[in-house]
Amino acid sequence: MNTNIVTEVVILGGGPGGYTAAFRAADLGKQVILIERYSKLGGVCLNVGCIPSKALLHAAAVINDAVEITKFGVHFTKPSIDLEALRANKNQMIERIARGLSMLAKQRKVQILQGVGKFVDAHRIDVTADNAISYTITFDSAIIACGSKAARLPNLPNDPRIINATAALNLADIPAQMLIIGGGVIGLEMATVYQALGTQIDIVETQSQLIPGCDLDLVKVLHKKIDKRYRYIMTDTKVTNLVITEDDLQVQFAGKNAPETSLVYDKVLIAIGRIPNGQEIDADKAGVKVDERGFIHADHHQRTNVSHIYAVGDVVGNPMLAHKAVHEAKVAAESIAGLITCFEPLAIPAVAYTDPEIAWMGLTEQEAQLKNIKYDKAVFPWAASGRALGIGSEEGLTKLLFDPATKRILGAGIVGRNAGELISEAVLALELGANAEDLGLIIHPHPTLSETLGLAADIATGSITDILPPKRRLERKGK
Repeated sequence: MNTNIVTEVVILGGGPGGYTAAFRAADLGKQVILIERYSKLGGVCLNVGCIPSKALLHAAAVINDAVEITKFGVHFTKPSIDLEALRANKNQMIERIARGLSMLAKQRKVQILQGVGKFVDAHRIDVTADNAISYTITFDSAIIACGSKAARLPNLPNDPRIINATAALNLADIPAQMLIIGGGVIGLEMATVYQALGTQIDIVETQSQLIPGCDLDLVKVLHKKIDKRYRYIMTDTKVTNLVITEDDLQVQFAGKNAPETSLVYDKVLIAIGRIPNGQEIDADKAGVKVDERGFIHADHHQRTNVSHIYAVGDVVGNPMLAHKAVHEAKVAAESIAGLITCFEPLAIPAVAYTDPEIAWMGLTEQEAQLKNIKYDKAVFPWAASGRALGIGSEEGLTKLLFDPATKRILGAGIVGRNAGELISEAVLALELGANAEDLGLIIHPHPTLSETLGLAADIATGSITDILPPKRRLERKGK
């Protein structure tokens, strides 16, 4: 039976972008329907992504801390891993947040329809559940928040031992040996979890460094630490063949750092990025342009080429980050409600929740050099931080990039414990137009890791006292 429903706003997808758009539009007085294919709101981020991975990464951090603390004279026995309890804790957390989202939707009178939504034309969406069309939604405005899916390598055979990040987070078992194909953030976070639980990890990455796109000086700190924990980290290398046997997975490699012989694994994790879902919603029937990769272009109001249809989140382009989607979603909802608003951030922070963490925002050195942008750089080594020494994180560093003329902050990078928490001060400084002197004059509590931002700024202004000032106040880059 098909039910026809008329609404002011329909949102396609219930992830961070989708539910944020729905809640904001409802708060602004709009009648809202939210379409979500799964039984719970939250999308990839809550259910099979950033939230559950952080729960497991916390467990990994505790295990690794127990090992690292031995140099302080504190010794623990080897931990016992209860996989069932670990999974249960993760799942309970997901359920708790999902229930909260459902309650918020109910309180706001947002109607949730479970099913797969596809456009019929520029003002109608069909929702299919249980292989039959259940609803046809007629709408005034729509927000596409259909997200993305994990990319797969072509021509790979189907085998339950070849998994993606979603399956990895299910923690079916702890394999003795696992290959991770892809040295980006997702692959390295999963490596952090499984190595701590007892798996021998190998990583293969086709590019010349881990976390391509992140500055090499930050990545080197991580690489040096995990090089002691993992068996092989094969950059500039690719998989050339994967043979499935009853007992194992046999993988051959080629490239600069490839081993001479094939290696054997219990599981192979594919972590080579994500693909937007723009091709899966029949957007062309509504007149919405979708490019060959599946992305949907949106302007700074999040409006597509069809004036009453908006798009947010992974489907509109990189970076594919939940916090970007949330802010885009608010802009879309507010634009529909007639408010004057736009999405024009100066910086979108990124974080790798590895051990140590890496966080960066704004201009990177890679980008500056590629675009011939002039910049000044100041780096404060955590080996000169009392707090970092006290917690055994002296390998870290804090880097700031400045405009050579105005000294305004252009970008920042941090590697070390809690880098993801520390980067927000740099984002705020950039968004508010702060310069090196502004940041250096802020009184940070001592001893903290946060003061490394102020100390890096002191290097830029030449007022640093915690280390000997450089002969040149800072290193100038660019042409």
